[in-house]
Amino acid sequence: MLTLRKAVVEDGAALAAIYAPYVLDTVISFEAVPPTAEEFGGRIANCLPNYPWLVAELDGQVAGYAYAGPHSGRAAYNWSADISVYLAPDHHRRGIGRSLYDALIALLRRQGYHALFAGITLPNEASVAIHSAIGMRQVGIYREVGFKFGQWHDVMWMGMTISPRAQPMSAPTPFSALTNLQDIVPHLTG
Repeated sequence: MLTLRKAVVEDGAALAAIYAPYVLDTVISFEAVPPTAEEFGGRIANCLPNYPWLVAELDGQVAGYAYAGPHSGRAAYNWSADISVYLAPDHHRRGIGRSLYDALIALLRRQGYHALFAGITLPNEASVAIHSAIGMRQVGIYREVGFKFGQWHDVMWMGMTISPRAQPMSAPTPFSALTNLQDIVPHLTG
């Protein structure tokens, strides 16, 4: 049984364990050293006041996570966010990433965000596929932008809008100010 819930700082160890192979064995992440459980907990704590961070559990085991963060620090970007999803190796191609993204996007839409973006190190057919499936389209490629494992790597940026093009009435609502999360995402627990 798949459950989705808001992340807590205590998830740091489980989420760091999921993320570490992406850092150590792939170019999916451009980090060179996997963050510790404490560092990961700090990332969760820093994210949650303003952006959602969700955890997926399958039969009580943490299977993956998705989160949002700022697209840029400049004020004009306040209505844009970057999104990411990571799954444990044995939980790919089971609909978990899509469930996480669907919930994340619903929350971001309620907060008042307009545009979402994701950076994908190429080649990565699976990541391009899930981002395309949620409605993102390629907006550009940064050629040879990252150097890892002795070679240069391109990063494709994909994006989508999740609200009408109207002028925003106010800044996005901080995630911590949302109430009744189950009204937004009925299958969200915690």
